[in-house]
This record gives sequence, C-alpha cells and structure tokens, in this order.
Amino acid sequence: MESLKPLDKLRARRAKALMGGGEKRINEQHDKGKLTARERIALLVDTDSFEEFDIFMQHRSNYFGMDKTVFDGDGVITGSATINGRVVYVFAQDFTVFGGSLSKTYADKICKIMDMALKNGCPVIGLNDSGGARIQEGVDALAGYAEIFWRNVMSSGVVPQISAILGPCAGGAVYSPAITDFVVMEKNNSYMFVTGPKVVKTVLNENVSTEDLGGAKIHTSKSGVAHFLTNSEEETLLLIRKLLSYMPSNNMEDPPVYPNPDPLTRPCPELNEIIPDNPNKPYDILDVIHPIVDEGQFLQVMSNFAQNIVVGFARLNGYSVGIVANQPKILAGVIDIDASIKAARFVRFCDAFNIPLVVLEDVPGFLPGTSQEHNGIIRNGAKLLFAFAEATVPKITVIVRKAYGGAYCVMNSRHMRADLVYAWPTAEIAVMGPKGAVEVIFRKEAKESDNPKQVLLDREEEYRETFANPYRAAERGYIDDIIEPAQTRFRLIRALEMLANKKDSIPPRKHGNIPL
Repeated sequence: MESLKPLDKLRARRAKALMGGGEKRINEQHDKGKLTARERIALLVDTDSFEEFDIFMQHRSNYFGMDKTVFDGDGVITGSATINGRVVYVFAQDFTVFGGSLSKTYADKICKIMDMALKNGCPVIGLNDSGGARIQEGVDALAGYAEIFWRNVMSSGVVPQISAILGPCAGGAVYSPAITDFVVMEKNNSYMFVTGPKVVKTVLNENVSTEDLGGAKIHTSKSGVAHFLTNSEEETLLLIRKLLSYMPSNNMEDPPVYPNPDPLTRPCPELNEIIPDNPNKPYDILDVIHPIVDEGQFLQVMSNFAQNIVVGFARLNGYSVGIVANQPKILAGVIDIDASIKAARFVRFCDAFNIPLVVLEDVPGFLPGTSQEHNGIIRNGAKLLFAFAEATVPKITVIVRKAYGGAYCVMNSRHMRADLVYAWPTAEIAVMGPKGAVEVIFRKEAKESDNPKQVLLDREEEYRETFANPYRAAERGYIDDIIEPAQTRFRLIRALEMLANKKDSIPPRKHGNIPL
C-alpha cells in the first residue's frame, strides 16, 4: 500500500488526535451528561481563538503494557485562546483518554502553558476531569503533580488562576485547584476529596457516599474549598468568562474598565429607609449592595459558605471593585472563624490584583462561645485583620449600622489605614452595644438603687446618645464624613476617582507571617 503523502499523514493524525479516546469513549462521556474536553474549551473561549500546543505528545511509559496503548495528546488538551479578546492559557483534562489520569508527559504539557502564562502575564484556567495520577507510572506521575503545584504557588498573586471541577478530582490532584484563586464546581458530576469513600470505610469503618464526602454542595457550603456552585457545565464556563471580566490579566495591570450606562449620580432613595428603627432587627445587606453598584450587578463569591459575611465583585462607574459586607440577617452579621477566612482570602486576592475594596460594615462583634474559642477564633479572626492591614489598594469603608469592639477595628477601620471612612446617620460605633456597656459601667449604681431596671434603662439611653452614633468618631477624625445613604453610590464613585493614583507600600520583607 502506497504510504500517505506528508500533508495527508498530518491531517489523518490530527483528525485522530482530535477524537481523544475515540467515539465510544466520547459517547460514554455524553451519556454521563458531561461534555468532552474540546467541547468545554469551545464554550469557554472566544470563537475560533484556541491555539493548541503539543497535540502529538505521547507518554513514555513501558510498564504494565502501557507501551501498547498510546494516544496523541495523552489525555490533556493545552493551549492559548482569548476570552472577551484577552489572552488566556487553558488546559482541559480529557476523561476519554486513560480516564484523564495524569502522566509525566501530561504534567509537562500543563507546566509548559503555566510557564508561558507567567512569562506573558496571562490568566490560567484549568478544566479538571481526571481519575488522578496514572498508577502505571508510579513516582513519575507524582513528580508531575509536584511540578504543577510548584508553578501554582509561583503564579499565585502574579496571574489569576481559575479551576473548574467538572468530574472527579481526587488524591493529590485536589491540591492544584486548592492553590488557585477560584474553584468552580458543577453540581451534577464533580467531586473532590483526598481519600475516597472506600479508603474512609477501610480506615475508619465509616460509610459515606461520594457526594456526601466531597460533592459540590459540601465544598461550597461546609468546607469552603470551592467558591461557586453551578447547575451545568455550560453555566460553569460562562461563569468563568464573567469572573475574568472583573480582574486584570496580571498583577502589573489594572482590571479592565467597561462602558457604564448607569449614571454615576443616580441616587438610591430606598437606602434612606432600609435600616430598621429597632437596632436588633435584621435586614439583607444585598438590598444595600444592589442599588449602589452599576446596574445592580453583583457577582457574589462563596455565597453558600459563611453567609454572615458577603464578598464579591461589582463595578462602580465601570471600574471593578471587591465588596466585603457583614450580613445582618445571618447570625446578626457577627464575625466567626469561617467568615474571617472567607473574607481574608478575598481581600488578599483583590489586593494582589489591584482591585479596590469597598467595605459595608454592620458588625456587632465576634461570635462568642467555646466552639469558636477552642477552634481558634483569635488566630483566624487575625487573618482578616492581617489582610486589611496589609492591603495597599484603595480601601473605603461605609459604616452602615453597628461597628462594635474589635470587629470595628478589623473591618477596615481608619486605624487599619482605610483611605476613606464614611458613616450613615444610623451608625453606632462603640466598644460594645449600649445594653451590655451600661450593665458593666453602672452595675454598682443599679445594685444600690431601689429601681435598678429603670437606672439601667436611663443609663442605656445616655450611653446611646454619647457613643452609639457616628458623631463622636467624626469629631475625632476617625470618620471622614457622615453621608446620606441615598448618596452612597455617588460618594463611593467620587472617592474611587480621587484614589485612582494611590501609591502605598509596606516595609521591605520576604513576606509577612499571616496567622495560618
């Protein structure tokens, strides 16, 4: 038989490589309700923008008959593309080839694009769907994972890294997504765990399902490993596109600015009435955020985890901002361990990538109790303090209602080098709430009185007039202005314009020692 001409050979081999593990395996992937790696890339990136690298690379293992089973590409698709016209680097694990398991060759392909992303200052997006390390390669596969982990760490804070979990992600494979900035899990087919249900049963004699051990709902609500939960792969990929729009391509650039059809002077009259007359009555902080930001668009991060604090991205006059806000309708907006960790990591991301921070404060304090103390609320609460103190991006705080005790300090107070601090007329700034304060200060007076209850009520009103308002702090210069709530959007936009060229620094050092 006459051999193929070089061009025909190239076309035939490329066509075979594009089929991954073959039509049968592709059909099996579809039967599970999953897209193929190439279909995922096509949905993620701009049309016809994907440039693939190393499509013909093959594994080099000869053990256990592996030399008789070889696929071009070796189970991972890598390359560059654009998303909304901006260059990104992408890898997509192909479950149709060896179950997406990682070989040394496979890892080398991923490492190559990670190196390119770092040199060129572009985000890295990983679409994970893998059975883990390729057992037949032994330590070579482990070496491959470690090479990826090292690059994840070196890229952290330099270029954005986003991981989508679209299938299994187990064992050592989980640590690469865990290092990246954001993890998105699709609820139907994705899971993450270090050791699977069988190992848990063997070692601990504990019966647990894959979903209950490491499913998407667990990691977005209990563990805090994942930042977003989506209903489908299509939603996952569109979410990544949206998420990228709020951040720059690297730490030396500013986030992109988008046209803003929403007038910067638009008042928000509903905010004048949103704070209840009863200081103990809850309200939804999202009802404050949505009117303030451009077109009411707010991309909440970790919405199902530590719901007593809200973090996420929005735009003000077309410019990206990161918002951190206490949520009074959950645990009265107190700060606990999970809320501290959630907010601290978000603040550090925004600071690393030049995204200004807007803080909406309504916090009665830290959550008390033996569970919090024994599990380290001091150490974990300090993480949020550390993050705000270290951040050098523009930082603006609006005290909406309560700002009590140490939590006042931690939530980006003037003393944490906030650039501007505004307060609504409803703000209460004190060491503690009036009721608790008078019970301490006037305990002796009440005890000696014929009507101790009335004494405490009178003193509580006196304390409230003296401290539970924004004016004493404003008199000290700790608050820059007391503003009408309806004007919050305009005042924030004007403040950000004023701070656009802010330059700040921290003492020279290798790195701080955040209380991990």
